[in-house]
Amino acid sequence: MRVVSLVPSLTEAVAVTLPGVLVGATDWCERPADLAVERIGGTKNPDTARIAALEPDLVIANEEENRAPDLDALRAAGVEVLVTEVRTVVQAFTELERVLSACGATSRPGWLDRAEAAWAALPDSRRPVSAVVPVWRRPWTVLGRDTFAGDVLARLGVRHLYADHAERYPRIPLDELNAAAPELVVLPDEPYRFTADDGPEAFPGLPCALVSGRHLTWYGPSLLEAPRVLAEALAAAPR
Repeated sequence: MRVVSLVPSLTEAVAVTLPGVLVGATDWCERPADLAVERIGGTKNPDTARIAALEPDLVIANEEENRAPDLDALRAAGVEVLVTEVRTVVQAFTELERVLSACGATSRPGWLDRAEAAWAALPDSRRPVSAVVPVWRRPWTVLGRDTFAGDVLARLGVRHLYADHAERYPRIPLDELNAAAPELVVLPDEPYRFTADDGPEAFPGLPCALVSGRHLTWYGPSLLEAPRVLAEALAAAPR
């Protein structure tokens, strides 16, 4: 198999499970650290001609990360494209199994079994903590309805306040975010890189949890560590 990945999460999953199968990946595919493949542009602007020239058996993509016109261009060039949809933790496991099988895996990898067991072992949550979860600023953008990261947080006892919003990633003015009076603000380090000096100052008087964006938004081998890593970061937020 010759596979090109347009999704960092899937790149890591395939590289760990099927070494040597990947021949191309985006510039944002930073894991594994020693990944040595052709770089074909970004997730939103891949070089479709370069991808086609690699003669892949399969391109793996995601309905949220990648643009339909790019995927259509690949199909028009005769390239097979597998598009994933991942909006819940359960869906992540089924889609990962589907992708790995399509890339040539003949059995389910052990890391995927262990990750699924780690999520299944989470204790029943106590009263959910209300939160807002910015993923960008300038303009402020937060998690809305039907997102993978929202489901991850819900399983860890965090109820984000825009879960029923009409949009998946609504732009909400900062004064409205503060007026919503969340018990917690969750600030990941991707896609926007929130830090201790960039983000918490916008929410005076509110506890802010700085969390790993990879563990919050990636669906791959990071799923194994995510319950522990995220729970520790959430618990460390000053109250």
